[in-house]
Amino acid sequence: MALWSGRFTQDVGELTQRFGASLPVDRALYVQDIAGSKAHAAMLAAQGIILPHDNEAIQSGLDDVRASIESGEFAFDVNDEDIHMAVEGALIRSIGDAGARLHTGRSRNDQAVTDTRLFAKARCAALMQANCDLRAALMSQADANKDVLMPGYTHMQHAQPVLFAHHLLAYVAMLERDYGRLKAARTAADASPLGAAALAGTTYPLDRFQTAEALGFSRVIGNSLDAVSDRDFLLDLVYACSVSCLHLSRLCEELVLWSTAEFDFIELSDAFSTGSSIMPQKKNPDFAELIRGKTGRVVGDLVALLMTLKALPLAYNKDLQEDKRAAIDAAKTLEDCCRCAAGMVATMTVKPASMLAQAEKGHLAATDVADYLAKKGMPFRQAHAVVGHLVLLCERRGCGLGDLSLADFQAESDLFDADIADALDLRAIVEARTTYGGTASVRVAEQMDAARARLETDAAACGAGGSCGPAGPYSC
Repeated sequence: MALWSGRFTQDVGELTQRFGASLPVDRALYVQDIAGSKAHAAMLAAQGIILPHDNEAIQSGLDDVRASIESGEFAFDVNDEDIHMAVEGALIRSIGDAGARLHTGRSRNDQAVTDTRLFAKARCAALMQANCDLRAALMSQADANKDVLMPGYTHMQHAQPVLFAHHLLAYVAMLERDYGRLKAARTAADASPLGAAALAGTTYPLDRFQTAEALGFSRVIGNSLDAVSDRDFLLDLVYACSVSCLHLSRLCEELVLWSTAEFDFIELSDAFSTGSSIMPQKKNPDFAELIRGKTGRVVGDLVALLMTLKALPLAYNKDLQEDKRAAIDAAKTLEDCCRCAAGMVATMTVKPASMLAQAEKGHLAATDVADYLAKKGMPFRQAHAVVGHLVLLCERRGCGLGDLSLADFQAESDLFDADIADALDLRAIVEARTTYGGTASVRVAEQMDAARARLETDAAACGAGGSCGPAGPYSC
């Protein structure tokens, strides 16, 4: 019979036991569960609710349970419907009545969400570090290729020339926002529900602030009903994972395109490629494709959690047992994707000649030719039409704007002079984009410096003593 079976005359059936068990999922939170129990027991002793020697036995017994789990010797039983019952049952079998006193003043409702909040904090910290590592890989490639020109695209059509470093830094900017969302999710999780009990608090003189401090929480949740029923912090985490995966999917789509023979902008390392079972020549960007594909899985986790929480009345409902599956999967998937993407980016070979060759196609100087006329007094809309005629002429001849003669230009407007050649030089076009955030090398260098400073701050915050918060004696 279960530990809660006092008012029952028979146990649940095998099917319902299996259906109702969360142990296959929440056993991953054993570290958090044991940390919460140790903090709770220490507080009970400090408040005189249990005797000091009972607390000592509980602390030692819980250490033994953790060691048993980590050594692989612990025997999980399907009759233990969750990690809380598995740990407590083992503790009672080990130390007897002292173990049975552990649950005084506590419900599985506040216990489960305490574990989940501790888990969310730890996963956010790991994801923030993985985010920093990917940003570092992108910035390293940008720095190593800071003079490389490539075509910029809109609608997947050649648009204007940009620096390759500028392009990579756009992804760094996305990841910086992702870091901010992960940090906010961690802050949302950083509140202690322990001591809220089932929903209404308890008659025992618990010190909720002591357990919060011991577990490294920065604050205590002020409403016991909200404490046991809130899962907004998990929505924040899974949403942050979803958006970050979307950004990684965009990056990986470009890595896939760039590694094709049609683009030939990069070559992925053998370590991040696979071959074909039938075509010997193939080198497939499978891992970039997998990251792109796994995005749908993480977005699915978000939708699943949203639907689980929809229309739940206060306070705790068994539906909330489904909260951890989505969060565990989304966080693990994002971390794996970040690690894989960082490896791909760090080891890929960039092909500047191929990028430049493509930048010389598609009339990328057209906007600057129109600007040339506008700066000489022609209304921009009229200049736009003039250059459109010149592009049409090039299309008919099968050439580029740089292949036209001065006479060809002057046939469209007498404002053209010999200095039009300067407006056709790709390097000059790039270097002319000096507005804040533009692609000129001086501006890209500024962006790199700013991104490097933010990365240093963010990476430091992921370490001990950073914004990830204080670690209490029972912190996991």
